Amino acid sequence: MPTEAIDAEQGSARWADSHCHVYDERIPDGTDPALEAARDGGVDTFVVVGCDRATSVSALEVSARHRDVWATVGLHPHEASHGTDTIRDLLDHPRVVAVGEAGLDHHYDHSPRQQQAEAFRVQIGWANERSLPLVIHTREAWEETFDILDAEGIPDRTVFHCFTGSVTELEGCLERGALVSFSGIVTFPSATDLREAAVHCPLDSMLVETDSPYLAPVPHRGRPNHPALVATVGTAIADLRDIAVTTVADATRSNTRIFFGLDDRDDPWPS
Repeated sequence: MPTEAIDAEQGSARWADSHCHVYDERIPDGTDPALEAARDGGVDTFVVVGCDRATSVSALEVSARHRDVWATVGLHPHEASHGTDTIRDLLDHPRVVAVGEAGLDHHYDHSPRQQQAEAFRVQIGWANERSLPLVIHTREAWEETFDILDAEGIPDRTVFHCFTGSVTELEGCLERGALVSFSGIVTFPSATDLREAAVHCPLDSMLVETDSPYLAPVPHRGRPNHPALVATVGTAIADLRDIAVTTVADATRSNTRIFFGLDDRDDPWPS
């Protein structure tokens, strides 16, 4: 395809950033300018994710200012020692579209593993009780994560955010009816297993995200990430699969809006 045609196609793509922390002080230029820059780059849907009470409140505050931003409320495994009671009341906010990010992180173990598992179980229960999606963080804990989900009952809408597994872990997610979300890691040449999984993953089971301000994609590594770069993530997947960029953009945007129920929600904004 000629370069001019590729540029035109990329310029017409509409994207959803299914997972970002745009309230973070490390976001380049600040929250609102970063959102505006992303809109200029074709991003029209943002899901801002909470990791504890303070960040969940921040996510809700951003969502209250922007019609195209929604929030999640969750207790990250790093913060599990704070207890799930610290966030439960926030779930009633009208801009909440999911529980999470919740899960297990056995790489850092910032909270004891028993507390991580208990917080994960509680949040799975909330997602099931409230018919809300569940956003999962798992690192070096695939078997344990699958075991807890199988025991507690995987919510109808579940996504493994910032997927870092191989085709084997991908199949475990898909067998449970879960979606997987690819971040800037898919642009790293060294991430061979993950890149293979991005090729193997059905388009209807895929989301894309920035996880900003973390995990900036190539060629932006070493700098704070921001939501506009979700297009770089999606374009890398399109290149790996040798398909049109708009095919990935359209699929992942639609998947994001369906998964979080964004088109079916009662809009709390004044007319």
